[in-house]
Amino acid sequence: MEIIKYSKIYFIFSLALILISLISLAWFNLRFGIEFTGGSILEIEYLENRPSNDEIREQLSGFDLGTIVIQPTGEKGVIIRAKDIPEETHSQIMERLKQDYELEQQRYENIGPVIGSELKEKTKLIVILAVLVVLLYIAFSFRAVQKPIRSWQFGLASLITLGHDVLIPLGFFAVLGHYYEVEVSIPVIVALLTVLGYSVNNTVVVFDRIRENLLSPHVKEDFAKIVDISLNQSLTRSINTSLTTLFVLLAIFFFGGETLKYFALALIIGITAGTYSSLFLVSPLLVWWFKFKKRI
Repeated sequence: MEIIKYSKIYFIFSLALILISLISLAWFNLRFGIEFTGGSILEIEYLENRPSNDEIREQLSGFDLGTIVIQPTGEKGVIIRAKDIPEETHSQIMERLKQDYELEQQRYENIGPVIGSELKEKTKLIVILAVLVVLLYIAFSFRAVQKPIRSWQFGLASLITLGHDVLIPLGFFAVLGHYYEVEVSIPVIVALLTVLGYSVNNTVVVFDRIRENLLSPHVKEDFAKIVDISLNQSLTRSINTSLTTLFVLLAIFFFGGETLKYFALALIIGITAGTYSSLFLVSPLLVWWFKFKKRI
């Protein structure tokens, strides 16, 4: 299978996905959860039938709660997210909800805006540090390769594809947030960090095969051909590994309940993008870089 031959198609496709994601992020913005913006979480469990979201919203209409996000969970539970709810208002809300339905409170939390802002900054720092560590790790691991591509170029190519793998799910969540009020919460951030690790793992498998073929005295092909051979040697393993993971994530998405739904969705989108980029984007980038160097 000649993968490098069609690298322009992969580049155009990836560029289109990145542009769509950037436009979605700029147009819709991400809807952050109260963990980042501050507010209150109220989780309740109905003892009989759970009312619709519209009915719950109607019950809460008499309170000044700002934008309310109502998220069903399990068979009879619901999570209500709103701006900061004082204890007195919280008691009144519970009394109002209990007028029409029998229910039990499972959780009630307040998160201040200062804590939310601090958490957002720490999340950005964690993501930046994770990406830098990945870059240094790949550059160090492939230090034995100096020709025709240096080790730091392996790391830089990985960095570009990591941006690709994270931007795509973020763009997707920007659209979901605008139309379905889906929030970027701590589990979603954890999922995106997991995507970084998973994507790097797939990329290192391919890079390792390229390194072995480059250093092998029996391989006399040019660089583009060596990359093509390496990709074909890694193709089945990478796809099978990703598919087995995606099967589990799909089961969690459809049957794991509301709490894990968007965590699983972020992983599904990210791992799919990461598998694609590790096979059809990062290695063709190396070949393009090599050819560009030869021209100048």
